[in-house]
Amino acid sequence: MSELPRIEQFAWRRPLTVRWGDMDSMGHVNNVKYFTYDEQVRIDYFADLMREDPRFWKDYGLILAHIEADFVSQVHCPAELEIGFRISRLGRSSFNTEALMLWQGKVAAVTRAVLVWFDYPNGKPLAIPEALRQRMREREITPPQE
Repeated sequence: MSELPRIEQFAWRRPLTVRWGDMDSMGHVNNVKYFTYDEQVRIDYFADLMREDPRFWKDYGLILAHIEADFVSQVHCPAELEIGFRISRLGRSSFNTEALMLWQGKVAAVTRAVLVWFDYPNGKPLAIPEALRQRMREREITPPQE
């Protein structure tokens, strides 16, 4: 497991209520649900970032290329998670994200993903527009690696 991030490193933070159905037969949140939580906060992050762009999600946007997780501690329902989300690296057409999930102030899980900026009609990667790169840089506490 790599070094765990701290919540202070995340400018984008959201609460997320754990649902009863998120638990498995062991009585804790099923590991696969953390990927769903990552997806939700990722969608919220970009919906807010791109809210002025009517072509986003139609002509271009994101596709998930890779995702992984470190499962650190169990979460039991009822629970309210605090999730921090950030862009950690910017490439030409892809970028890395990280989501930190806390319950009662303790790390429950960390997800890391690779996303690709994508041309939906033509089915191919696009270079991340400079204006979008700048908005992502400005949003982050720690500038993304480039």
